Order: sequence, then C-alpha cells, then structure tokens
Amino acid sequence: MSQTLSRRDVLKLFSAGLAAWALPVAPVAGWRPRLAFFSPEAGPQGDILICVFLRGAMDGLNAVIPFAEKDYFDARPTLAIPEPKSGDEATALNLDDFFGLHPSLRPFKNLWDEGALAIVHAAGSPDPTHSHFEAMDYMERGTPGEKQVPSGWLARHLETLASENASPFRAVGFGAMLQASLRGSTPALALSSVEDFRLGGRRSAPELERFQAVLSNLYRLGSPLDAAGGVTLSATETLAQVVAGEYHPEHGAEYPATPFGQTMRQVAQLIKAEVGLEVAAVDLGGWDTHINQGALEGQMPSLLTDLSQSLFAFYVDMGEQMKRITVVTMSEFGRRVAENGGGGTDHGHGNVMFVLGGGINGGKVYGEWPGLSPEVLYGPGDLAVTTDFRTVLGEIVQKRLRNDQLDRVFPGFTFGGFLGLAQEPPTG
Repeated sequence: MSQTLSRRDVLKLFSAGLAAWALPVAPVAGWRPRLAFFSPEAGPQGDILICVFLRGAMDGLNAVIPFAEKDYFDARPTLAIPEPKSGDEATALNLDDFFGLHPSLRPFKNLWDEGALAIVHAAGSPDPTHSHFEAMDYMERGTPGEKQVPSGWLARHLETLASENASPFRAVGFGAMLQASLRGSTPALALSSVEDFRLGGRRSAPELERFQAVLSNLYRLGSPLDAAGGVTLSATETLAQVVAGEYHPEHGAEYPATPFGQTMRQVAQLIKAEVGLEVAAVDLGGWDTHINQGALEGQMPSLLTDLSQSLFAFYVDMGEQMKRITVVTMSEFGRRVAENGGGGTDHGHGNVMFVLGGGINGGKVYGEWPGLSPEVLYGPGDLAVTTDFRTVLGEIVQKRLRNDQLDRVFPGFTFGGFLGLAQEPPTG
C-alpha cells in the first residue's frame, strides 16, 4: 500500500479549517509535564473559561426544582421531583427552602455548600424560537435573532482581549467539529477524544515523523490553509509531548468513564500541562427529552449524574487552580412546564445556568423568579426568561476574564447591570 499522502489525505484531518487532535484517557500515576509555550506575561489575564453546552434543551425545572410552587406539582403529575424530606434520597436536595436540586445532582450540592456553585434560574435567550439548530446558533454567536454576525462570542472575546499568547491551544473545542462559539479570526483547535494519541491513524514514531514532514512541506506553498497548517504542526508537537507522559488526576478525583467525564479529564490535563489554554468549549448532548424523560431514574437523571459527577471531579482534580478557572453551562432553551402524554416535556423557553469556580459567589440562586401559575407563563406554557444569558456571560467576561469590551463581544446588547455572581479576580 502506498505511503504517499496527498493534499486530500491531509484535508480529511481538518475540521472547520483546523485539525482535530486527540489525547489519551487511561489514568496512570506520574504525569506532570509543564510545556513552555508562553511566558507568564502572555498567559491568561484572568480565568481559564470552560463553557459547557447542554445540547438538546435541558429541563431546568427538574434540574433545579421550584418545590415551593404548587403549580409545579400540578403540571407534572408523574415527572415532578418530591419536595425535600430529611433522610429521603429520592427527594429534592434543599437549597434555600424554595429551590432544590435533583437528587442526581448531589455532587453539585457539595459545591453549593462550599460556595463554589451559583445557579441562575429563568435564564436564557429572549428569542422565541423552538428550533434546536436556530436557538443553539443564536446562543453560540451571542446574538439572539441576528444571523448576520458570522463569529462566535468566545472568538470575539479572544479577538478583543489584548494578549501575547500565541499558543495553538489558546482556544480548544472538544468534539468532532469546532463549536460555533469559537469560530472567528482567532485560531482555535477542534480536539477529539480517542484511546491514545494518533495523527491520521498513525501511531509509530516513523509514521508520525513522515506525516509531519509532509504537512510541513505542503503548507509552504502559499495556500490559504498555510496558517492552519502552521497551527496544526505546532499543536502536533505539543500533543506529542503531553501524551508522552501519563496523567493521573489529583486529590482523589474520579472522573466518570463517560465521554463527557473523559473530556473534562482531558481539559484538566491540558490546563496542568500549561500549554496556554484560555478557553475550552465542551458539549454534553442528549437532553431532548420529549418521551420517557424519567423523574428519578431514566434518561435525564442519568445525564444529570454524568454532568454533576464530571464537573465535581474536575473541581476536585484542579484543587487550588480553581481560583483562576470558571465553568459555565448553557442550553439552547428549557422545556415546557407541563409534562406531555409521552412521559416527557416539549420545547420551552426559560432554563437554568450553572456557574462554578473559585471566583464565584456561590450558594445562591440568582435571577428574578417569574412563577409558574398559568397566567404568567410565556407563550404556549413556558417558564419566562427574566435573565438574558448574555448578562451572565458578560459578567464572567468582564469580571473573571478581564475583558471590558462587552459591546464587541455581545454586539447590540445593552447590559442593564450584573447579578453579582462573579468576583473581581486578583491582580498580578
């Protein structure tokens, strides 16, 4: 079989104009590389941001339960989570005598008690669309109702932030394709998860060296892809060093053996390798629970377990480094207040956002609660949105990421004041 690589062979390795790379997932003790890819002065000015998109529209009303609302139980005769009862693990976890966490989110309760987890309820996009694709696109662009802005909000944040960080790992999207939030003029990598590091399926050192040589020659021809090729080569060399060692989570952290759990493990691995990561986009799908959603067991409780255990493991693993890391979750819209005849919930409007980090004023549910009585529901029977998702993201961008150019990160949006969920980061 021919060992010659054509331009077509190489292009197959690219997603959204950039290469998709992989890190190992098997935990073995002794890994602790630190790679010199940027000076301390060129590193992140503020926090490292991890943006988790819950694709499919999470049911925020069963994640953070308004158990003090009689209308919640009336609307969900089979799906409602019972109000908190001491000693009963099949009931909601009391937060503030009004809201409670789904019992599958028990690890989040530990973060809440530590003051590291904040919740924003009745949050979301003001656009009324119930289309998954359209709603996700609006949120990732950060421009609800506006399709003319081609870049994503994370990309615009990086574009407007004065930085000398030239690392190919400044922005990473974990998945087969680069998330729309990272698409823009600032280079970003799409990084896929596989069992071990490989480049185009090539595992041996001679194969990798030959392939890198082909790439190097190919992207010296004045092609529009030359810039991406240069990023690719730099990223290849970096990952070869990262995966040459073996990674073991710290402080007793145990990541779930799920794709999302292992992705969060890899985020931790890149942060600890000090390769210049500033922003990471991570996805967790499967939230479109029209049928058989499950109350205490089933599809949604399993997803909540994966979400909370994975983020809790990441928090524990990072230890003191969480002081300069912020994690935020978002979903394209919520679910209808009333359950349907298929044991699920249909597309809704308002939802929940979780914000986690050492610089977060946690232990509080933020936002104005609109209520669930029929006369105050939005549209066909949805939870109203009282906090625009850009208000939450904007506070994180300004306070934790030290970027004041919110008018460029979120064009056309007028900020009416922050919620107070984020602290100003320390200087120096």
